[in-house]
Amino acid sequence: MGDKLSALPPHWEVRMSRSRNMPYYFNTKTKESRWAPPTGADVDKGEGESAVNSGKIRASHLLVKHIESRRPSSWRQDNISRTKAEALQLIEEYRSQITAGKTTLGELATTESDCSSAKRQGDLGWFGPGQMQPSFEEASFGLQVDELSEPVYSDSGIHLIVRTA
Repeated sequence: MGDKLSALPPHWEVRMSRSRNMPYYFNTKTKESRWAPPTGADVDKGEGESAVNSGKIRASHLLVKHIESRRPSSWRQDNISRTKAEALQLIEEYRSQITAGKTTLGELATTESDCSSAKRQGDLGWFGPGQMQPSFEEASFGLQVDELSEPVYSDSGIHLIVRTA
């Protein structure tokens, strides 16, 4: 790391939760894990810079699940019964609203996304290669910062993605 200060205290690292699809903090020495940054972390400056330097990006998304999704349920609805075509229609309507400047992906994700990241306006945090489903990863890494994707299909459903860093 040279002369740069570490963004996290010794023995702490950022990992990705598979169940919640969001980053968390893990202490490799004590095995403590937590959602909030540890005392002494400089997550606004150093983590973002070190994440980018390690090949990671940051993105937000809006997910619409359908009956063919690997888990056709969400925080919004216990049993999702819409078809893949109906999910695509919703995604296209949301994309039109965003591109017309009527709303943002984050605002829509808060109320319309079938992912638990909705409570964070769709923010998935920092992630690197191999941490997301291949189609999602390919689309995310292919975007420029602040660029909105076309509909992206994955095993989870259909996504709109904005790369945020």
